Amino acid sequence: MIELLSPAGEINSFKSAIENGANAIYMGTSSYNARIMANNFSIEEYIECIHYAHIRSVKVYLTLNTLIYDNEMESAMKLLVQLYSHGLDGVIIQDIGLFNVIRNILPEIEIHASTQMSVHNLKQVKYLEKLGFSRVVLAREMTIPEIEYICKNSKIEIEIFVHGALCVSYSGQCLMSSMIRW
Repeated sequence: MIELLSPAGEINSFKSAIENGANAIYMGTSSYNARIMANNFSIEEYIECIHYAHIRSVKVYLTLNTLIYDNEMESAMKLLVQLYSHGLDGVIIQDIGLFNVIRNILPEIEIHASTQMSVHNLKQVKYLEKLGFSRVVLAREMTIPEIEYICKNSKIEIEIFVHGALCVSYSGQCLMSSMIRW
């Protein structure tokens, strides 16, 4: 089954994604999110969005897709637990340490390996599958034959970008793009 997943950085893009057929939306807050310099949702707005989406049978995934420092782990988990208590469907992460903490505290939540993990081969996919990830977002520079090979040789859900931000550097490691003024 194909899931049409759309990003949202503010309420208008969120509602537009739903009105135009998205099955799921990924969005961040002002913390621990690779799009920290873009528009993001307050906790209150995020909770409202979860309820709005669920009434329309649309899933919501939280982006916690940065590396989490030891002194940030408690705060990141507090955020995740708070949103999960309001029905959050899953979380997209980069940090393997965060994966272990989430798995211990919220064993039933869907955990997706973010494109920030730069997963680009079957061995990496199999490793994440063995750990217990629900889905892997493959690196953007992969070819269709490479994606097909991974899909045919793994059981985990695979996500790919069909459109997205212009990355000047290696997929998922594209902070350089935000530093260059076009």
